[in-house]
Amino acid sequence: MTTVSLTLRIWRQAGSQDGGAFEVHRLDAVSTDLSLLEALDLLNERLIAAGVRPVGFEHDCREGICGSCGFLVNGQAQGPQRATSVCQLYLRQFRDGEVLTLEPFRARAFPVLQDLAVDRSAFDRIIAAGGYCSINTGSAPEANALLIGREQAAQAFDTASCIGCGACVASCRNASASLFVAAKLAHLGQLPQGQPERQHRARVMQAQMVSEGFGSCSSHLECEATCPKQISADWISWMHRESWRRT
Repeated sequence: MTTVSLTLRIWRQAGSQDGGAFEVHRLDAVSTDLSLLEALDLLNERLIAAGVRPVGFEHDCREGICGSCGFLVNGQAQGPQRATSVCQLYLRQFRDGEVLTLEPFRARAFPVLQDLAVDRSAFDRIIAAGGYCSINTGSAPEANALLIGREQAAQAFDTASCIGCGACVASCRNASASLFVAAKLAHLGQLPQGQPERQHRARVMQAQMVSEGFGSCSSHLECEATCPKQISADWISWMHRESWRRT
């Protein structure tokens, strides 16, 4: 079994109203087959046994699907491996003896809950503002009643793959949520079911994004580089055109 020894420099903050600071912990001879979250599990077992509060971080599926996990690894949202969330980031990606600085996503709209966990309910409020097809659009048609082209369906699926992890916000110097909102608009806006409320949806979701305190896009494309689902930043331009289009 291949092993690696790592030094974890972890941001520790008991609550949103508390001050925070980095703590240093050492993991010696741990298997490179462990994911970074599993390494934190191992560390937490030791902390609990010693009567110390464990490191707070979010997780659920641990398969890169749910978007619950996510933090900065050496300043990079979701870590150094492209198209990967931290739950799928394995220790084999790091050198023996390396120091890893782990800290929460930094954005005004994502206040820290505890340690590496942040409050991303701003994303939920953006979706609640209009990221759905309401009952006013009628009942769902039979699946084969509306023909959808292969390219159209593929593009809708690509944007629907957004897991809402927040890496795009954390990597943007303006803390913009433009890629997230663009993806949520595009997967509905390209399908027949999303057409009746298309223009209204674009306006209210972008307005909610602004009211939540997210910044504007300045086209540095860090969001695209860190997105674990590799959603293209071209959809941001598509989003800006949406609120101008005529229904």
